[in-house]
Amino acid sequence: MMDGVLNVRKEKGFTSHDVVAKLRGILHMKKIGHTGTLDPEAEGVLPVVLGKATRLVDMLTEKEKTYEALLHLGIETDTQDMTGTVLKELPVTVTEEDVKKELESFLGEQQQIPPMYSALKVDGKKLYELAREGKTVERKPRTVYFREISILEMKLPLVRISVTCSKGTYIRTLCHDIGQKLGCGGCMEELLRTRSGQFALADSLTLDQIQTLTDQGEIEKHLIGIEEILGEHPVLFGRKMADRLLKNGNPVTEALTEGSYRDGWVRMYTSEGEFIGIYQWHQASENYRPVKMFL
Repeated sequence: MMDGVLNVRKEKGFTSHDVVAKLRGILHMKKIGHTGTLDPEAEGVLPVVLGKATRLVDMLTEKEKTYEALLHLGIETDTQDMTGTVLKELPVTVTEEDVKKELESFLGEQQQIPPMYSALKVDGKKLYELAREGKTVERKPRTVYFREISILEMKLPLVRISVTCSKGTYIRTLCHDIGQKLGCGGCMEELLRTRSGQFALADSLTLDQIQTLTDQGEIEKHLIGIEEILGEHPVLFGRKMADRLLKNGNPVTEALTEGSYRDGWVRMYTSEGEFIGIYQWHQASENYRPVKMFL
């Protein structure tokens, strides 16, 4: 069984779950998960975790993401993208300067209301299921963060933008909200995720490429290992006396080699260099405790 992350380029027409299902067939393994849902019509980077790396899902999902989106002004739909039913069409009389100004107003921390056509659950039922029944329910605003919003191309009523944002952000809702502020409405026509954390579009593989590499016995060369994924965290080694404690997932105190990092996470290894997992210093008990084990 392989352990690590594949940088998959999701293509249009597939759900993120479809990608996982197809990879289970290609790689002949069951323990596979993805790290951030993309809508079926969206494309781009979808990091997929294999084997022990499935324990990284929450960590990778938390990472900042970058998208390229095509905003279509003058149209509002029930899904906030072009796959939905058109609710309203309005003339676009705004100028390019108007658009630039409103885009800048979205930078920083924002409150965003999730769309009805989303997989979020209310009382145990997914919002898109309720939406298909013709129901609309109240959704609580979520705090999101936009670090960068830049214009790549503008030919009104179309505006191609690049957006770098926090996890849990809906780019189609951003497009809808921009249209609302401009007074002409708007929706998302295209979406491409170009980066998710450390994973870039240029390094991603399509399902067909993964199938070919697997048939050739070359796929493991494209697998990013768990330790490489966690490479931003400093390393600590246990002394011989601590090996058993570490392998059993116990806290450790002084049974470490020289060097200590008491701010954030560390990659913990045995005295013989076997990777154990992520540990964190706890000041109250003055020891390192496991956060995630990968042994």
